[in-house]
Amino acid sequence: MKKLFLIILTTLCVSCAHTKSNSASLKHPYLVMDAQTEKDIRKVISSDKMWRDYHGLMIEGADSILSVPILDRVVTGRRMLGVSRECLRRVLLLGYAYRMTGQGKYAQRAEAEMKNAAQFTDWNPSHFLDVAEMTTALAIGYDWLYNYISDETKKNVAEAIELKGLRPSFKKEYYDHWLDNRNNWNQVCNAGMTLGALAIYDRIPKLADSIVNRAVEKVKLPMSIYSPNGAYSEGYSYWAFGTTYNILLIEALKSVKGTDYGLTQMPGFLKTGNFIQNMILGDGKSFNYGDCNSSGRMYPPMFWFAKQTKNTNILWGDKYFLSNASKSNIIDYRYGVYAIIWGSQIKLDNIQTPREKMWVSATSEQPVAIMRTNWNFNKGLSAAIKGGTAQTGHTHLDVGSFIITEQNIRWAMDFGPQDYDSIEKLGMNLWGRKQDSDRWKIFRYNNQAHNTLTFNNQLQNVENHASITESGNKTNFMYAVLDMSAVYENQVANVKRGMALVDEKYFVIRDEIKALNKPTTVRWNMLTEATPKILDDHTIQLSIQGKKLLLKVESSAKFSLKTWSTTSPNSYDEANPNTTFVGFEAYLTPGAEENLQVKLIPEEHRSNVQEIQQLKNWKNY
Repeated sequence: MKKLFLIILTTLCVSCAHTKSNSASLKHPYLVMDAQTEKDIRKVISSDKMWRDYHGLMIEGADSILSVPILDRVVTGRRMLGVSRECLRRVLLLGYAYRMTGQGKYAQRAEAEMKNAAQFTDWNPSHFLDVAEMTTALAIGYDWLYNYISDETKKNVAEAIELKGLRPSFKKEYYDHWLDNRNNWNQVCNAGMTLGALAIYDRIPKLADSIVNRAVEKVKLPMSIYSPNGAYSEGYSYWAFGTTYNILLIEALKSVKGTDYGLTQMPGFLKTGNFIQNMILGDGKSFNYGDCNSSGRMYPPMFWFAKQTKNTNILWGDKYFLSNASKSNIIDYRYGVYAIIWGSQIKLDNIQTPREKMWVSATSEQPVAIMRTNWNFNKGLSAAIKGGTAQTGHTHLDVGSFIITEQNIRWAMDFGPQDYDSIEKLGMNLWGRKQDSDRWKIFRYNNQAHNTLTFNNQLQNVENHASITESGNKTNFMYAVLDMSAVYENQVANVKRGMALVDEKYFVIRDEIKALNKPTTVRWNMLTEATPKILDDHTIQLSIQGKKLLLKVESSAKFSLKTWSTTSPNSYDEANPNTTFVGFEAYLTPGAEENLQVKLIPEEHRSNVQEIQQLKNWKNY
């Protein structure tokens, strides 16, 4: 009987929490930055110099907007996204400045931006991210400036949120590809719609509830990719996009509905800060696989995760970026305001150096292993390698690709993406995932342009997946082993790749291959900005910034060292200046079992190398 009573009581409590927004107690502002958060920020900027300086940059950013022209509705290719994002940046900075200073000039300009966007013919629903970010901008502006803007503006903005933001999200031609996706689109669009619905909840309670219910159910799809330990399949840059909106969704639900419906406790979600912390390599740049760029930066969601997990050490990289970022880097980042909102109660002076030098996500959709000699940026060595599949968002054919750094030098690098519009305007389908898709015709996107293997000039298999099967984190031998056989199906019988950081002095890439019953040529490729020089039949010397690295090949197979141009013969491909492919071609006889081993040795450690055994023995080092 007592158990039954507890169940009934729990149900009633949950029901009350879920109907919080039906009460008349909701008073603007309540989204993202409520009155209590505002008080917390005021308190911290009076006592903490770092946050006081950051606050000053937010005000400076708002001031810079006052004199620039109002935004126009400009569509570039398929996208109005740049306009939506700039509107969001402006509203956040201006709204923050008004709330923190009380100066009407900021609210007046924010109201003008909102009125202007509300009058656009539409927010480009054919590319629904544009709608989601514009809806977010107007929702936050409506909520933050509710007590300033005129009744006419409230009416116009609320109608625009409903008719140009929320209603189109129920039309199949606009939502049918994002609502069930397991990528950032789902997170961003569901969050944007929920913020819009909750901002004007009193006007549209039934519609708002339907949007909330839909978002809570559908956002679980992309949130499942954080399992089991926080790795995000779309990589470093897209993590920030999807995860920022995921947090906005969670916080909006808690503010208005009194619950996050269990979303915060989705497997792996609260661990994802460790993923991003480790994705910054020793040169202070990111492991930029897929459509991500290599520039690292401060990410506001990291402050939210630090607070949720009570682990401020995950902010080690963010502290570095805040200390080294230019004013424009911070002011121009449309999510910059969220950092002080989510992080104002965190003192960066208390952050401790992370202890673990290796982080592995072996069974995620895009498995990664990252290792380093220390956490002092631009000092020591670091390396990263990935497995995975081409079937997740923004992926390349880059299974087995790796990055290596020494101090501030990235010896082995990745191009990153090509501008999307430059491809789409030619009528090419950049987003196909089939073996013969246009996507893999883009020079930067296929395996020949990545630091991996190519057999007989063939593409990797786009359907299959490669996991990290083994790893070890001993100081003298950090390593990870990938089984890549499936992504080279019908090209070789099997292939495993191991990467190791040995004695904290040099790197090893070892490939163990069994050929099919046919002659096979394998291309071992590495992209670099260094100047190569072939020294002998086994050695290539790389030089840059007065530093040298030796690439030494060890194999019983017949092979020849090579360098290749990074200039594509296709007119649609972007230029890749000041880069070179280095490596070798090896020739495998039918049925042969061969080891292809490469040691990448900084010049000062050339006398410290040792013999490296087969992959099956790596666990014994």
